[in-house]
Amino acid sequence: MKIEFVATPSPELDARVIAVPAGANPRLEENERALAEGAASAARFDGEAGAMVEIFVQREQGIGRLILLGVGGADEADMEKAGGALVARFQMAGIDTLSLDLSDAGATARGAARLAGAAAQRDWRFDVYRTTLTDKQKPTLDRIEIAGAPDGTDAEWRDVDALTQGLELTRTLVSEPANILYPESFVERCRHLEELGVELTILDEAQMRELGMGALLGVSQGSVREARILAMRWNGAGDSGDPDIAFVGKGVTFDTGGISLKPGAGMEDMKWDMGGAGAVAGAMKALALRKARANVIGVVGLVENMPDGNAQRPGDVVTSMSGQTIEVINTDAEGRLVLCDVLTWVQRTHRPRTIVDLATLTGAMIIALGHEHGGLFANDDSLAEELLAAGRASGDALWRFPLSPAYDKLIDSPIADMKNVGPRGAGSITAAQFIKRYVDDGVRWAHLDIAGMVWADKPGATHDKGATGFGVRVLDRLVRDTVEG
Repeated sequence: MKIEFVATPSPELDARVIAVPAGANPRLEENERALAEGAASAARFDGEAGAMVEIFVQREQGIGRLILLGVGGADEADMEKAGGALVARFQMAGIDTLSLDLSDAGATARGAARLAGAAAQRDWRFDVYRTTLTDKQKPTLDRIEIAGAPDGTDAEWRDVDALTQGLELTRTLVSEPANILYPESFVERCRHLEELGVELTILDEAQMRELGMGALLGVSQGSVREARILAMRWNGAGDSGDPDIAFVGKGVTFDTGGISLKPGAGMEDMKWDMGGAGAVAGAMKALALRKARANVIGVVGLVENMPDGNAQRPGDVVTSMSGQTIEVINTDAEGRLVLCDVLTWVQRTHRPRTIVDLATLTGAMIIALGHEHGGLFANDDSLAEELLAAGRASGDALWRFPLSPAYDKLIDSPIADMKNVGPRGAGSITAAQFIKRYVDDGVRWAHLDIAGMVWADKPGATHDKGATGFGVRVLDRLVRDTVEG
């Protein structure tokens, strides 16, 4: 969908939208006022963010739509909610263009841009494999013109548009089925980032074997699909020194659980077990498109976890790239085995001062937080606060959990340096404790368990049911606030 900022609303358009702050009375044409006020009163419209009143009015060229769109307090979150609600309502309403007037909205430039971004983000759909859609099931809205935006909105929109394109990449990767998206094809889907100035490094299984990545390769060995590591480097600070920050993503393109096989019901959802890797790829695209003034590297470990005759068994012991040994108690606790080798590689190769990893790691996180927050673990209080602030500002909400030696001892193994699962209790915490053992001294590290957030069973402000793109916004905001800021 095209977003266009204009000086004045187009009078010839049939669908006109007026943004109305909470408690305000919109400025209307004389012939519209009585009808609009009556409709607003009947609908108990008070300008709440995302609330709408639609009426049909007589115009010179015929009957047209007049829509009152509530923007609440006109802060960024309310503007975003309003933009998403507008598209959700009219995406398939038979309208091709909406004219939105923000003149009296009281919005900042950033708020206006976020409204536009939410509209574009809510418009995203994944209809690639749907061949029998009727005309009424197909989107008709393909353009929104926005008038009355404050000065500076164009510059803010360039950044929000970059973020939106990053979100679209993530959502597409997460939505693709596992017969289409697997480690090698994930890499190919990211090749276009080179055109934006992102430097790609790809490791195949032979290279990983030479480096001693026994943990990651143990997960992959049951699949006919070869594993890959994809590193995406953006040097936006103008030098080629060590990156300011590294993002690491779990990329299990399909997770059967391996020999510790998952129940059949719902297993199709495990195509999105690469949601952390998808978020890293989308964030790197957003940073490159907006030419972020930061040196950032995103590294994803890409594997498929399958249960064939060569698959890893419960009880096997593997040696990670770090040299630490792992007793594999449960082959369905595979994400941490992937992350530990990727973490070791990025630290030895690129020496970042800060690392944030993202993973759809544990079902226990969904039990704890449902689908409202991602879990946050960190070895550094300042990094934790930076991420919590970035989550609040971006809309990707996070909630911090503890790390403690009291939990760490739960993953000690009697025959190896550690085991890959602890007892039933505190499952998300012991998973984070496992990953922490692979973080070098002096490196600020945070782990985001986003198991409940990458896929939604109900629409949200900026997404429909399905892939959400969670993680892209918080990573982009973290870079903006702490590296570029």
